[in-house]
Amino acid sequence: MTCVYIGLGSNLDSPRSQISRAITALEKLPETKLMRCSSLYRSKPVGPENQPDYINAVVMLDTALSALTLLNHMRAIEDQQGRIRDSERWGPRTLDLDLLLYGNEKIHDKHLIVPHQEMHKRNFILYPLHELSPEIDIPGHGPLAILIQNTGQEDLEKIEPA
Repeated sequence: MTCVYIGLGSNLDSPRSQISRAITALEKLPETKLMRCSSLYRSKPVGPENQPDYINAVVMLDTALSALTLLNHMRAIEDQQGRIRDSERWGPRTLDLDLLLYGNEKIHDKHLIVPHQEMHKRNFILYPLHELSPEIDIPGHGPLAILIQNTGQEDLEKIEPA
């Protein structure tokens, strides 16, 4: 089994419900066990500002699935929840699932980059991740505790348990 962390985000069609449904779907994946969920956080959107705030969380799973198989399941969950993939980067969406960490592996292929390439800069990922595993080191970026100090909590609000 490999310990993985998945970031969840939504800002359309009842975001809290979208996150809750996604957690339930992740919990039902084959060869996978949901270990922990962070609280929910409200954050300002990255990218176009003319969109609603996001609701974010991070979950920790243990899985026997390969990283690419897990990614395919995550994309299917996004699709089931109405995710529309268009050319607008960082636009509004019903659900965004990001594979943040897959054990201590570094993966770089045309379909997947792990650790997630922007996670070390995103407080809406780092703070919920810190709730789950404050001692973790992000491969290639260092200790989570230091990364959090460098990002701060600007435009981030912890709102409730997931």
